[in-house]
Amino acid sequence: MSENTAAVVRPRRTRQTGLGLGLLAWLAGILFFLPIAWMALTSFHSEEDAATNPPSFGAALTLDGYREFFGTGGGASPWPSLVNSTVASLTSTLLVLLLALPAAYALSIRPVRKWTDVLFFFLSTKMLPVVAGLLPIYLFAKNTGLLDNIWLLVVLYTSMNLPIAVWMMHSFLSEVPVAIIEAAQIDGARLPTILTRVVAPIALPGIAATSLICFIFSWNELLFARVLTGVVAETAPVFLTGFITSQGLFLAKVCAASLVISLPVLTAGFAAQDKLVQGLSLGAVK
Repeated sequence: MSENTAAVVRPRRTRQTGLGLGLLAWLAGILFFLPIAWMALTSFHSEEDAATNPPSFGAALTLDGYREFFGTGGGASPWPSLVNSTVASLTSTLLVLLLALPAAYALSIRPVRKWTDVLFFFLSTKMLPVVAGLLPIYLFAKNTGLLDNIWLLVVLYTSMNLPIAVWMMHSFLSEVPVAIIEAAQIDGARLPTILTRVVAPIALPGIAATSLICFIFSWNELLFARVLTGVVAETAPVFLTGFITSQGLFLAKVCAASLVISLPVLTAGFAAQDKLVQGLSLGAVK
């Protein structure tokens, strides 16, 4: 094969490889999106049509599932639960960032002695099954009067997400040029100023990715919320489980409630998708 022929064949193979990878990416995206589309379609069906097997795609559409979710049909209102989830998720995410940023700074830019042992300790706290600590936490909350208290969930969500945030922020802050920090120190900047005005703007994509992941984990948490809350501090996932009963049909109502409860996470992920991609790619290539 001559050099000219090889030069023609090589770009053709590159285009074919790119086309194949593009089709594979589209296929994976459709497979991930299909359950959400199915859930959305089912939420607009009546309970009888939603329970048919195989499902009836041409069935009449209705808003009865959403009326039942929002309480217009005589049920409980979801707004207190949505507000509780919003307060617990946003507050815990903010606390995680305030604690994880200085910790990651100390472990990456100004590494402490045996910093790898410190990171392993943070990771080891996630190895304990959540259910193993449920009973001690419940007894503590009961004896201190913190049952059905939204601020107990804030503390728990903060402690649960902090190890993950420190690990993520450590990899992000490792990409911050040390020369910029040293220049700020020469100009007389103190540590709070360095963190807020020098490090944070550079690592903003990583901070956004960490924030989104912590928010999703807090919003979707069910076990602690189910056991430690009742009426006052009930969160959205706990409210969702109330539509599942042993009598009657509930599939359309559950799909409608699931779609509404998923909207904040989907909206946040769509709005921050560019920052999320940038943040998750930091440190991937040296």
